[in-house]
Parts: sequence; C-alpha cells; structure tokens
Amino acid sequence: MPKVRITLNRSLIGQGFKAKETIKSLGLKKINSSVEREVDDSLQGMLNKVNHLVEVEEIK
Repeated sequence: MPKVRITLNRSLIGQGFKAKETIKSLGLKKINSSVEREVDDSLQGMLNKVNHLVEVEEIK
C-alpha cells in the first residue's frame, strides 16, 4: 500500500460538523500539522470529503 502525508492547510472555522469530525479522525489538530498514513478505501473516502482543507503528498 502506498503511504501519503496529509497536511491540514485551512482552518476549520465555518466548516460543518462532518468535516470537523473527519479531520479529527485523520489525526489532524492544528493548521500545518501532518500525519503519515497508508492509503485504503476508508482513508480515500475521508480525503475526498475534506480535499478542500488538506494537502496530500505521496511518500516513496
């Protein structure tokens, strides 16, 4: 499975409850915080929901 680095780039102010909970479940807390995760179907679905708030980079 490929690994990705997910970085929170935008504030959660004004976002809906589901977007806030999705960001929390990804493990992101503050702007510019990053996590490294392996890609699977559930992670891909979460990233599709909050793609306007995060930046995703593939790690080799």
